[in-house]
Parts: sequence; C-alpha cells; structure tokens
Amino acid sequence: MATAETMYQTVLGEAARHITLDLRSVTFFDSAAIHAVVRLAQQFPGALTVLPSRQVRRVLEISGLGEQDWLAQT
Repeated sequence: MATAETMYQTVLGEAARHITLDLRSVTFFDSAAIHAVVRLAQQFPGALTVLPSRQVRRVLEISGLGEQDWLAQT
C-alpha cells in the first residue's frame, strides 16, 4: 500500500513505448498494488508487461486478473 502510488507515479513519469514491471521479488501484493497495475494497464494498453513473483501471480489469479494479456506467463 505504501509503495503502490509511488510505483504508479514513477511509471507515468517515464517516456517509454513499452513498460515492464519486474515484480519477481515482490512478496506482498495488496489491493492498492492491484489497483495501480490495473490503472497502468488502462493508461498503457498493449504496452505493459508484468513479470510476477509467485505471490503476485496468486493474488492476481484470486482477483480474477490471472489471464490478462499484460501478465507474463513465467
């Protein structure tokens, strides 16, 4: 929750054609983080890739977001 908004704002500040969020080291992923990732997916349609940790993937699957095109199948 404390870093979700920072992550979102940092990505918005980047001038890039494609955004990759490397979350492979993340061990805690809450609703604020889910909301930030979904907002980024809406902001950058077709240009976002999320590399999830096992925990992040599980939370996204439970949330019904496990099949999103931006979620890398690692």
